[in-house]
Amino acid sequence: MNNNKNFGMITALIVALGGFLMGFDASVISGVVKFIEPEFKLSKIELGWSVASLALTASTAMMVAGPLSDKFGRVPILKVAAILFAISAIGSALAPSFITLIIARMIGGLGVGAALIIAPMYIAESSPPADRGRMVSFNQLNIVIGITIAFFTNYLIIKLGQSQAEWAIALGFEKWNWRWMLGLELLPAVLYFACLYLVPESPRWLIMQGREKEALSVMSKISGHNQASEDLALITASIEADDRIGGRQQLADLFKKPMQLVLVIGLTVAILQQITGINAVFFYAPMIFEQSGIGTDASFMQAILVGLTNLVFTLVAMAMIDRVGRKPILIVGVAGIAVFMFLLAYGFDSASYRLTAQAIEGLPASIDRAQLLQLQNISFHSDLSFKQAISETLGSNVLQAFESDLIKAAISMNSTLILIGILGFVASFAVSIGPVMWVLFSELFPNRIRGIAISFVGLVNSGVSFLVQLVFPWQLANLGNSGTFLIYGIFAIIGLLIIVKLLPETKGKSLEEIEQQLVAAG
Repeated sequence: MNNNKNFGMITALIVALGGFLMGFDASVISGVVKFIEPEFKLSKIELGWSVASLALTASTAMMVAGPLSDKFGRVPILKVAAILFAISAIGSALAPSFITLIIARMIGGLGVGAALIIAPMYIAESSPPADRGRMVSFNQLNIVIGITIAFFTNYLIIKLGQSQAEWAIALGFEKWNWRWMLGLELLPAVLYFACLYLVPESPRWLIMQGREKEALSVMSKISGHNQASEDLALITASIEADDRIGGRQQLADLFKKPMQLVLVIGLTVAILQQITGINAVFFYAPMIFEQSGIGTDASFMQAILVGLTNLVFTLVAMAMIDRVGRKPILIVGVAGIAVFMFLLAYGFDSASYRLTAQAIEGLPASIDRAQLLQLQNISFHSDLSFKQAISETLGSNVLQAFESDLIKAAISMNSTLILIGILGFVASFAVSIGPVMWVLFSELFPNRIRGIAISFVGLVNSGVSFLVQLVFPWQLANLGNSGTFLIYGIFAIIGLLIIVKLLPETKGKSLEEIEQQLVAAG
C-alpha cells in the first residue's frame, strides 16, 4: 500500500508543477511593473494591461482546455501548456516593445489557463477519496511556491544588479533586470515538459473512452488492485447513468434545474476568490508596500514575506482540509480576509503626508527641489491629494518615475500595521479559499460534464481576476489606497454570507456520492 501511495503522490506532485509555473508566471510581473512603466512610458491602464493580459488569455484557455482534455486526454494538454510557458518566457525576456511584451504574456496566459484547469482535475480523478483534498491542494501549494520563488528571484536580481560584481554586470542584471525576471521561467517549463512523460493518463478519462483495462492498471498502482476494481465498477456505473440521462459534454446541462445549486456554489466561490483582491496583492506587492513609504528595496524584501506567508498557510490548509473539512476553514478564512482588508483601509486612511525641508533635501538630485519648496510643510491627509499636488507641481512623468521616493520622504503612518494587514490577508486566503476553491471545483460537478463545468467556472474566476488586475493601478490613483481595500473587504463579507447559507460539506465523500447529493438537491 505504501508503494501505491508513493506512486499516487509522485504523480500528483509532477502534475502540480503546472501550478508552480502558473504561480511564477503570474506573480513575477510584480517586480517588472516598476521598470517597464517608465521604460515604455505607460499609463496606469496600460500598466494594468501588462499584468492583466495574462489573465485575459487564461480565461480563454480555461474555456477550451476542459473540452480539449476530454477529447485528447489530460496529459497531452498539460504538455502543450508547458510548451506555451517556455515560449512566453523567451518572448517576454526579449520583447523590444510594450506590444510584443503583451503578446508574449498572453501566450503564457494560455498555458496558465490550461494548467490551472487540468492539473487539479487530473489529481482529483486519480486520488482516493480520503486523500483527495490534500492531493488536489498540491496544485495550490505549487502555485504559492511559484509565487514565492518569483518574489525571491525578483529581489535577488535587483540585489545582483546593485552589486557591481563583474559577472553580474556582464550578464546585464542591472541593465536588463526585468528581462531576467521574466526569462527565468524557461527553466521550470522545460523541466515540467520532460517530467510529464512519467505521468499516466487519468483513469476516469480512460474509463470514459472505454479503455477500462488501462484505467484499472493505473488505479491499481494508486490504490491497490482490490480497491481499484471496486472503484472501477462504481465509476463505470456512474458514467453509464450519466450517458442514459443525456450524454456528455453539454454546456447547457450546467443551467438545467438539477444543476442550479452546484452552479451557484461554484460561481460564488469562483468570483469570491478573486474579487477580494488576492491577485492585486500578489502581482502588485512591491507597489503596495511602496505606498506605505518603506522604499523600493524594502518593498521587494517584504514581497518575499508575502510569498512565504502564502506558502506556510497553504501547508496549514493542506493539513486541515481532509480533517476539518472544506466549509469550516472557508468560513474562518473569508472572515479573516474581511477583517484584514478593513485593517488595511484603516491604516492607509490614517496616513498623512508632509514634505519638510530636510525631506526635500534628501530626495534624488534629478527632482527639481526648487519647485517642491512651494509644497514644503503643507500637510496632506490622503495619498490622492498628495499625489495630485506633486503631479501639478512637478508633472505626472516625475511623479511616475519617483513616486516611491516622494512617498517615503513625506509619509507619516504605521507601516507595520500595513505589513500585518497584508500578511494577515494573505494568510487568511492561503488557509481557505486559495486551495479550497480548486478542491471544490474538482468535487462538485458530475463526471460527464466535469471538464466543461470546471472550464466555465474557471473562466469566470479568471475573468474577475483580469478585471481586478487591470483596474488596480487605476483604483490606487483614483480611489486611493484606503478606498480600494475597503471595497475588497465589503466583497468578502457578502461572499461569507453566501458560503454560510449554501455550501455543503464534501469531506470524505467519493465524487459519485457528492454528485448524487448535490444534483438531487438542485
